[in-house]
Amino acid sequence: MKRLALVCSIILSLFLVGCGASEEEAVAEAQVAKAEAMQAKLAKYASFRLTTNAINDLTPKERQIVRLLITAANVIDKCFWYEAYGNKDAFLEGILDPATKQYAQINYGPWDRLEDNAPFIEGVGAKPLGANFYPTDMTKEEFEAADLPDKESLYTFIRRDSMGQLIAVPYRAQFKLPMQFISSYLRSAAKLTDNAALANYLNLRAEAVLTDEYQASDMAWIDMKDNKLEVVIGPIETYEDQLFGYKAAHEAYVLIKDMEWSARLARYAAFLPELQRNLPVEDQYKQEEPGTDAELNAYDVIYYAGNCNAGSKAIAINLPNDEEAQLKKGTRRLQLKNAMRAKFEKIMLPIAEQLIAEDQRKHVTFDAFFGNTMFHEVAHGLGIKNTINGKGTVRKALQEYAAALEEGKADILGLYMIRQLHKQGEIEGDLKDYYVTFMTGIFRSVRFGASSAHGIANMIRFNFFKERGAFERNEEGIYRVNFEKLEAAAEELTQLIIKLQGEGDYTSVAQLMAEKGKIGAQLQADLNGLNTSGIPVDLVFEQGIKAMGF
Repeated sequence: MKRLALVCSIILSLFLVGCGASEEEAVAEAQVAKAEAMQAKLAKYASFRLTTNAINDLTPKERQIVRLLITAANVIDKCFWYEAYGNKDAFLEGILDPATKQYAQINYGPWDRLEDNAPFIEGVGAKPLGANFYPTDMTKEEFEAADLPDKESLYTFIRRDSMGQLIAVPYRAQFKLPMQFISSYLRSAAKLTDNAALANYLNLRAEAVLTDEYQASDMAWIDMKDNKLEVVIGPIETYEDQLFGYKAAHEAYVLIKDMEWSARLARYAAFLPELQRNLPVEDQYKQEEPGTDAELNAYDVIYYAGNCNAGSKAIAINLPNDEEAQLKKGTRRLQLKNAMRAKFEKIMLPIAEQLIAEDQRKHVTFDAFFGNTMFHEVAHGLGIKNTINGKGTVRKALQEYAAALEEGKADILGLYMIRQLHKQGEIEGDLKDYYVTFMTGIFRSVRFGASSAHGIANMIRFNFFKERGAFERNEEGIYRVNFEKLEAAAEELTQLIIKLQGEGDYTSVAQLMAEKGKIGAQLQADLNGLNTSGIPVDLVFEQGIKAMGF
């Protein structure tokens, strides 16, 4: 790559010597335009220093633990680079322009995650749907015909042997040395903590990264209750695999629990069984009993690494993804309060000022944004995890569409939960706050693009709501929520998604994505207006030990 860049530079110099003034000016203008375009891309991300006042309350040993966890997260980051692209160092060394290199680091490769993975470096082709999890020349048919016992495992790469045949390579083999480092850091952190549950989880996770057996550590993670420090680490989400949705990508969060906010949220998880029973679908789609040992807590996140740090950033977590663990014990929902506040102030409020009717803007509030996000995560525990007709788990039946449909389910069921709990007096405030903030949140999330499961889910909901009159748009591009029609549309979409999941109906889900998972010309024009106004799409973090002031 370096050699190629040098050759291109020499050719360009020779070309300029033979050019007249007009040609030189044209080349200069093209370079300026290219630089301006890259600066416009960088402007999509607002910088935010990731820290929290809770750092001041950490003991010296707790600060040591944080250092160890961030060090482990940095190793995870390199693993995700390999999964998303391949050889990180060779790729970045070949980029001479600092702005382009910075944007490549944000995207973990040469494809723009906010522009449907369009390449932003000349000469780079389309991003492989399977990222670096599969050979780029492998077809779906070849994969499906291959007799490989672990080919659908969350924790294997698919590669070719010397004869060109497909083989499965376990993560523990591909990442043997990095996982040894991570295991060591986690065990060291376990020795330092005085919290027995945290120590147990760290030790089990340290073993899991060496064996690719994660369920025991997932169970231990659910069992943690009163730990102040938190780490989510390992191969977790399958969003990066857009070929099948089988392969989990590595990521890590390092967090500090907000004990006061967590105490306020804890009681909502107890309502899950009742809410499941009252879902507006036939009984066969709600026979699964959500775990009752679920927890709902608020955190300040102090470090993102790997998949969760690529492009758009998560502001809440719902884990584990293991269906068996979910049904046995439920899940834990982590609300990332400081990152959420930053997105609300830097993105949500400016969007509301530009797109929402003036008399409804007062309904866009942080409490409603926090509530919508929180109940989105809680709603992952509702609905159905296994198909009703023997097609296996929903994730395997729907393959590459599973993640986007699950995010759409969580969004719409989150709104359902808010309505139900508000009727029972368990949630205070004006429902209109939640509805208008929900609508504003759609504009925020569709900007993530079709390469994002969250972006696709919001596009489907926007188009579904539009068809049913859940909102109106005037000639000036200002939107007004129709509250009654929004409620009706939300219930109808709830029924549709749960049934599609329960049937494992791959064909119908593919059709839904094709018809409603795209941004129309009118909406695109409105979103372009947000870009013109300089409203960022997402955040990029100043993070690490120095950012926290250690």
